[in-house]
Amino acid sequence: MGKQYKHLREKDIEFIKKQKLFYIASCSGKEVNLSPKGYDTIRVLDEKTIVFANYPGSGNRTYRDAEAQGEFTLVFNAFEGAAQILRIFCKAEIVEYTSKEFDELNSLFNIETGLIRDIFKFNIYAVESSCGASIPIMEYKEDRSALIDWVKNMHENEKLDEYKKKRHNPPNLKDL
Repeated sequence: MGKQYKHLREKDIEFIKKQKLFYIASCSGKEVNLSPKGYDTIRVLDEKTIVFANYPGSGNRTYRDAEAQGEFTLVFNAFEGAAQILRIFCKAEIVEYTSKEFDELNSLFNIETGLIRDIFKFNIYAVESSCGASIPIMEYKEDRSALIDWVKNMHENEKLDEYKKKRHNPPNLKDL
């Protein structure tokens, strides 16, 4: 049976730190966005705040939904050890890569300066823990390097800043 509460507990924070994969679901009146996320890109600041370092990539619906004050759910689930699902219900603040706060938060990650598109600060209003008994047991092998390699190449060729500026707001899927 699932339990819901208002902030992260210490055991939730430890669980989050161990996960190699999590999901961000968001919506702001458009299609619901669900994105799997990897790499070492998440930090718990306190029991009510999580930050996520967002690498550039194809779209940026997370940005669109945060800018529109949409709803967010972060989902972590155990693929190893005891079964568990942790859902975090929150609102997101965008920390632009041009802001002073960005540099402060970016220092929490072991990521080369200039490679992150933006950082999202998630303000938690509810947490839900459930059993996750149907989640398969899977073994973590390694991170894929393709995205980081691409971002580093764009940065080295001085094309990344231009890419970041162009990709903040993705087109509406209905317009494609």
